[in-house]
Amino acid sequence: MAEVIAQEKSGGKQRKKPIRIDMTPMVDLGFLLITFFMFTTNFTKPNVMDLGLPAKDHNPSPIPSPVDIDTKNQITFIIGRDNKVFYHQQAKEDLNTSNLKETNFSGLNISKVISEAYNKAPRKEIFTIIVKPTDDSNYKNFVDMLDNIAISKKERYGVTDIKPWEKKVYEELTK
Repeated sequence: MAEVIAQEKSGGKQRKKPIRIDMTPMVDLGFLLITFFMFTTNFTKPNVMDLGLPAKDHNPSPIPSPVDIDTKNQITFIIGRDNKVFYHQQAKEDLNTSNLKETNFSGLNISKVISEAYNKAPRKEIFTIIVKPTDDSNYKNFVDMLDNIAISKKERYGVTDIKPWEKKVYEELTK
């Protein structure tokens, strides 16, 4: 509390009265305000992305031997710059600028390409989609590619780095 301490006059001069202010209630008020704002503030919730992980198998089967996937049983997508996607079903020796085809993310283009390749595959049970993002691609296009794979309902896919022989043909097309 504030209190005024009066001093007596000495020699006819009037002295100023010193004022002493008790700050205890102000400290209490400060803590009440801090507490109020802490309880009424909305804390941001972390944004997380759900991963679609496979269910744990309680009776695992033995690990199958590796399967060599023929070029007709797979399709490779190369994600490039400017929302462009290139795809092929060629071996290292056969890939060139004429058989590296181009598409984009508009409509259901990628889903149609996957569907056509799947229908032509001799062994549909091992049909695999391979996604290879380049340094020029962006994250949005990668997510769009995974969405298109989900739309086509194909469960065998993989993501890997672009091979040097594919990068050479890709760079020839994008010059």
